[in-house]
Amino acid sequence: MSAIDSYTDLTRAVSKNLTPLRTHNAELMQGFGALSRAALAPGALDEKTKELIAMAIGVASRCDACLGFHAKALVRLGATPEEFREMLGVAVYMGGGPSLMYAANALAAFEEFGAASNPA
Repeated sequence: MSAIDSYTDLTRAVSKNLTPLRTHNAELMQGFGALSRAALAPGALDEKTKELIAMAIGVASRCDACLGFHAKALVRLGATPEEFREMLGVAVYMGGGPSLMYAANALAAFEEFGAASNPA
């Protein structure tokens, strides 16, 4: 891994950082959740294939949190190392997921610097 010590810790941290958005932007988060469920629902492509596409987009977008969340899903769905390595050659456009991951981290950074400039 690059500067990331643990994708498990990273995904836990991002999930925690999303808490304020779940509270204060509930409609947005519910909409994103509905989009995610609809996009990953089995249809002409199965869920594993769709997660492989999402992982390729996460790689192309350089979204560290996306890598963690989609890797966990692919393990759960039984993706093989061969499938995973082949997927790594795929690049497809995706904006929603990486934008959400960075929005959560941006909010955490804003709150951190806000707290530092307004000591209690």
